Amino acid sequence: MTDTDYKSTLNLPKTKFPMKANLPAREPAILEKWKTLDIYSLIRKHCRGRKKFILHDGPPYANGDIHIGHTLNKTLKDIVVKYKTMRGFNAPYVPGWDCHGLPVEHQLFKELGITKHDIEQLRFRKKAHKYAMKYVEIQKKQFERLGVFGDWENPYLTLNSKYEASIVESIGKLVKKGFIYRAPKPINWCIKCETALAEAEVEYEDHTSPSVYVKFKLLDSKNFTKDHSLPTEDVFFVIWTTTPWTLISNVAITLHPKFKYTFLETNHGIDGRKQIFIIAEDLVKQTMDSAGIENYKVLNTITGSDLNGLVCQHPFIDRTSKIVLADYVSNLEGTGCVHTAPGHGQEDYMTGLKYKLPVIMPVDKQGKFDSSTGEFHNVEVFAANDLVIEKLKNNHALIASSAVVHSYPHCWRCKNPVITRATQQWFINVDHKNLRKNSLKAIEKISWVPKIGQKRISSMVQLRPDWCLSRQRYWGVPIPAFYCKDCDEVLLDSKAIENFSKIVEKEGCDAWFIHNTEELLAKNTKCKKCGGTSFTKEQDIVDVWFDSGISHQAVLVKTEDLEFPADLYLEGSDQHRGWFQTALLTAMSLVEKSPFKQVLTHGFVVDGDGRKMSKSLGNVISPQDIIAKSGADVLRLWVAACDYNADIRISDQILDRVSEGYRKIRNTFKFLLGNLCDFNPDKDKVSYEKLLEIDKWALAKLEKLIKDVMAYYDTFEFHRIYRDIYNFCTIDMSSFYLDILKDRLYTFGADSTERRSAQTALYEILNSLVRIASPILSFTCDEVWESMSEEGLKSVHLASWPKVEKKWENKALLEKWAQLMQVRSIVLKALEEKRASGLIGNSLEAEVELFIKNAKLHLLLTNYREVLPAIFIVSGVTLKKTDTLPKDLDSSSDELNMAVKVTKATGKKCQRCWNYSESVGSNSGHPEICNRCIKAIES
Repeated sequence: MTDTDYKSTLNLPKTKFPMKANLPAREPAILEKWKTLDIYSLIRKHCRGRKKFILHDGPPYANGDIHIGHTLNKTLKDIVVKYKTMRGFNAPYVPGWDCHGLPVEHQLFKELGITKHDIEQLRFRKKAHKYAMKYVEIQKKQFERLGVFGDWENPYLTLNSKYEASIVESIGKLVKKGFIYRAPKPINWCIKCETALAEAEVEYEDHTSPSVYVKFKLLDSKNFTKDHSLPTEDVFFVIWTTTPWTLISNVAITLHPKFKYTFLETNHGIDGRKQIFIIAEDLVKQTMDSAGIENYKVLNTITGSDLNGLVCQHPFIDRTSKIVLADYVSNLEGTGCVHTAPGHGQEDYMTGLKYKLPVIMPVDKQGKFDSSTGEFHNVEVFAANDLVIEKLKNNHALIASSAVVHSYPHCWRCKNPVITRATQQWFINVDHKNLRKNSLKAIEKISWVPKIGQKRISSMVQLRPDWCLSRQRYWGVPIPAFYCKDCDEVLLDSKAIENFSKIVEKEGCDAWFIHNTEELLAKNTKCKKCGGTSFTKEQDIVDVWFDSGISHQAVLVKTEDLEFPADLYLEGSDQHRGWFQTALLTAMSLVEKSPFKQVLTHGFVVDGDGRKMSKSLGNVISPQDIIAKSGADVLRLWVAACDYNADIRISDQILDRVSEGYRKIRNTFKFLLGNLCDFNPDKDKVSYEKLLEIDKWALAKLEKLIKDVMAYYDTFEFHRIYRDIYNFCTIDMSSFYLDILKDRLYTFGADSTERRSAQTALYEILNSLVRIASPILSFTCDEVWESMSEEGLKSVHLASWPKVEKKWENKALLEKWAQLMQVRSIVLKALEEKRASGLIGNSLEAEVELFIKNAKLHLLLTNYREVLPAIFIVSGVTLKKTDTLPKDLDSSSDELNMAVKVTKATGKKCQRCWNYSESVGSNSGHPEICNRCIKAIES
């Protein structure tokens, strides 16, 4: 026979599963297959009657293409849902979109190149609806391209009339329970977007502000200076602020009741006259150093509470400023004397309520001062800083001025700095009916992943102010309140709201802007204060966070396939102050129950250097570009490979490494498929008891992999799943088991027990590996499943989790083979050195001699003498027990007390199996092959 004839007798692997993935071209065909199958509906039918597992989708904004953060979030959710489905749960996934509010409005105004003052509201709302729906469809296709399964034909949309009715209905219930009130309170205000902002809509960025030290002269100081033996009547309280423009609204100076305040004698007056400064004792040096004042004298100290009630003169306005007390005053920065303007700060406002201070608010919605401020009229607040500083200088009230870079609140949409501005707004009282306390108790019972999430959200709920519910925007659900035309009394009535919710369910929220008040209100509605019957409508809309926050009522409660509460909410860590909080507060106030049992949070995606992604830096990586280049499964594998507890890095180099990892996993699938081409498990399977020991070892490794991966899925440690699957494929399989299996698979008789034993193990490995990897590599595993020619189930995503065979577990066997693998690594090192020197090419050209000092190891290797050539992939192995290891051998190990000598193999090369054997040439009928191959051919 010729070499070609001998090659035809080998059992070479055959499979249509290609080594080259070409995912960008292949994945769309798989998507089309899923669409034809209606895979999501098939899964739902398949899971009918099972226990439910509900992952409730946090809705992204429908205002642009998806970005890499969306990809991370949606893929994590999809992995969880697919795993839970495979584990025997009914895990429906209803995706949703947040369609209202500033995020959509801001993007649309940018696209139109106008502001809200340039277009009529109802006309704009029509455009906003169309704009949001456009991006719902775009994002839907982009999420589907990622391989995310869900009820894409029936998502929940916050602009849907039934959903909007749920929002209105929830407001009505909160009104009835007394949670909602209207008041003039300071809130975050964006002067660019002209709207109130919630805490969750504020981002903190570095900002340069003027830092000023200002003195307020004490009035009626004669008796004060006499009582405290002071050398002059020029006594001043010194304040520090980084918002000089707010001094226009100053009405008080707040001291800490328990701090010691020092009287400092300085020569800071005109012409060097003596002046007394009052500063907190702990901050004297810091303040004097900042002011550059070296010569001062400490005269006296007095407790803050003893200064309460004194009155100062405003430094440049004909107004007094009262000395008041509060515990929030710090002794770490500033002067310990806090400039207080109740219209420009929450703490200031609370102090103002306590001391009945006036709330002065001369700033309009565009951030400009009104006519009451005289020379500052029509000046924008940040531009007013320089004018105020100049005014302080001219009035000799400025001690020091400099610039300081500090963390400052910015609008999450337009990225401009925000101000704090007191206006009439609608609020949810977070302390009404113990809502805050009850929410904090609920937080303790929820499972948080990672655990630090509990501490984060607890501290935020503990410190949060009342929830500002109103927004001054065009696009959203209107706050269903009315005002009496006769007396301006507010009508916020649960019955009136209930009536409006029914209208909304039929017509949507545009009804508020289309119908007059008589059509919206129930008949015979009267003002409770004056009995008037004519009303105007509230112009503000509901905070978009309330829209998404009540999705537990609008979606979980009202969708037949879902349940309340959800088993899991999964979002970015910023949602501790966003959606998690708004969902919790609304659920606890409406139904006194948490909307979720477990919460998982992930970090943010940053570039390879750990920098936040931004267009200005040019480091934005588009998921669409990655899919076009590498495919969605590579992107999904990147998600799984990341430890999402911290910020997640992405770069071309990182994706290249992930692609290489994907290639190795894919090649393992290809090897398994190719070598099972003639294997029918129904008739070819070898019973476990008759398997070769190394095949039992492979199944023991598989059993451990299945158990470990299952535990990691259960605890959401996806990066460990990737690591274990990758290591199993590359180390346990490709570098060891599959490598040494080739000889048995290719050269032994096709139906021999030895070959069928190997195939039995490969079948179990493939059948399990394709399942446990499918939640992550959704496209590839379905491609593998199709190549397996399995009858019945049309997709791996309809398959169940592999059963863990108890009989496969064999710790003793794993330990023995772990030692054999240690020996193998030493032998391979020696072989590599001989290959580098030119003594051998292929390792089958070598024989190895093992010198063993360790008696236990010698016994182990002796017991495995027959399989050692296959394990080392050499043509022969000789064992020698020795008390002294020879020197100058090819490789050695002090740990194992053994050494290796490599020599050229004796005998001739078999032209069929490439092993060197003395038996080659002994058979005249087959002079070029060894006896083992002759036996295989004849069988």
